Amino acid sequence: QVQLVESGGGSVEAGGSLKLACVVSGLNFGDYAMGWFRQAPGEEREGILCINWSGESFTYADSAKGRFTISRDNAKNTVYLQMNSLKPEDTAMYYCAAGRGGYSTLLPADHKYWGQGTQVTVSS
Repeated sequence: QVQLVESGGGSVEAGGSLKLACVVSGLNFGDYAMGWFRQAPGEEREGILCINWSGESFTYADSAKGRFTISRDNAKNTVYLQMNSLKPEDTAMYYCAAGRGGYSTLLPADHKYWGQGTQVTVSS
């Protein structure tokens, strides 16, 4: 059974930082691209960052450029999201997801397995 478990969410003031982690089990982690998504209440799920299987190729949404970084440790079956200079508009539930192959996109439909999410709240 494939499981993705996010951690690291919480409440932070604007300008602060958080680092999310997603531990994956039940699949050959190193074979899959991984993505981070977020969804605020009443909004569609938004892809913000994607990393390929080797960690050498990245796709960023405009909202993430210059502030967020994705990385992975294939030995630990873990993908990370470092978020800096957080803004109130970054408040959302954050999800990690596994792509359908070694490369993926920021489209939710291109990801097959999903975690349950971790809440990030940024206060002004």
